[in-house]
Amino acid sequence: MQLSKKDMLEQANKACKNTLMETLNIEIIDYSEDTLVARMPVTPRVHQPDGVLHGGATAALAESVGSFASHIFIDTDKFFVRGIEITANHLKSITEGFVYAKATFLHKGRTTQLIDIRVTDEADNLISICKLSTITLPKK
Repeated sequence: MQLSKKDMLEQANKACKNTLMETLNIEIIDYSEDTLVARMPVTPRVHQPDGVLHGGATAALAESVGSFASHIFIDTDKFFVRGIEITANHLKSITEGFVYAKATFLHKGRTTQLIDIRVTDEADNLISICKLSTITLPKK
């Protein structure tokens, strides 16, 4: 039996308990065949000392959503996913509200995946552009 979208999102967010994703309040909010979307609140918890969103928090959001996108599209009984490289270009600062990360597959291979992650604010302004490479490895 295939899960409904609502049930799949609920299970995905339950899997994030007691992880960095929970620490940063990252919530997976949507997915399709080739995309996954998550959001993160921009509060002092994720600020740099000068009060703007920390680039490391943005990179953590991007890697989380990209790796999770690779994870949900594999047979997790046989394989696991690891991030192998991430790049982030930060284009705009933000001090409050939410940022949204949309992970889109550029390459969805059996072993390696390349994911483009666009981080935007609530008005759809581009905050950061990230690229993530992941690898799918067999469980032993």
